[in-house]
Amino acid sequence: MQILSTFTMPAGFRGRPGWYVQLWWIIEALFFNTSPQFMYGWRRFLLRLFGAKIGKDVILRPSMRTQFPWKVTIGDYSWIGDEVILYSLGSINIGDNVVISQRSYLCTGSHDYSKSDFPIYQEPINIENECWLATDVYIGPGVTIGKGAVVGARSSVFKSLPANKVCLGSPAKPVKDRV
Repeated sequence: MQILSTFTMPAGFRGRPGWYVQLWWIIEALFFNTSPQFMYGWRRFLLRLFGAKIGKDVILRPSMRTQFPWKVTIGDYSWIGDEVILYSLGSINIGDNVVISQRSYLCTGSHDYSKSDFPIYQEPINIENECWLATDVYIGPGVTIGKGAVVGARSSVFKSLPANKVCLGSPAKPVKDRV
């Protein structure tokens, strides 16, 4: 069982000082999330200002959230939908022409429940070019979604998925080729 009094945050885990993290959360709440739908350039600017690598003509809905933007890379022409959470304890790399639909959750970190000090860890998530994550998809730490894959609505992905497949379920599994 976990003994939370023995938990310690690893040095440098956030990638920036605490005050900088808090500043991002304030900016996100006051200026990112309250911006009108059509202000995609403004939201790209804010994420870039805090270290995110954002490609050309990326569409970011104002209700999306990210924990640490300096750990996020989004390629050209990708779309990030309403209420998407990029829980970027580790790096999140999203390719070109990717759609991440509403209410999806990309989670790069967790805790090791087998140890009493309940240590936190992070592993990167990679979404390769031309993927589509349909509504309400969960992607866990260390997962790669292969180029051109489709992940069906409400699927949960705990292991990497191959390229050019349609994948469904919890856990998500390939069910057919993407034609």
